[in-house]
Amino acid sequence: MDVNECVSFLLVDSNKVLLEKRAMNKATDPGLITIPGGHIENNETREQALLREMIEELDINPTSYTFLCTLYHPTEELQLIHYYVVDAWTGNIQSQEAEQLQWCDLDGELPVGIEADNVAIGEYVRLFNRLK
Repeated sequence: MDVNECVSFLLVDSNKVLLEKRAMNKATDPGLITIPGGHIENNETREQALLREMIEELDINPTSYTFLCTLYHPTEELQLIHYYVVDAWTGNIQSQEAEQLQWCDLDGELPVGIEADNVAIGEYVRLFNRLK
């Protein structure tokens, strides 16, 4: 089975993370609540894909980001998702592809539909709480 590399970004503001409800016409994970992201295209670096996906998904540019972790997500394809934390950006967030965007409190129950996303959020919370 081929592995398709992707990037996802935890957009964080204070103690909240931005999640999206994927459109029903998406090939992978239609209708699920997820961390925004997308596929790395030919000859792109992870960081180039991150910058492109943030513009495509939300029409914003990150000004501060850091790598968090990499996890597999088996769906219609096997994805290797590289997660980044983005804590500063320029532009106004606009949903370009998702059906809906929502800010969710990291202290509460998150409605995330992908196990890899849940693990990545858990890793962020574990590290964030340790660094407080």
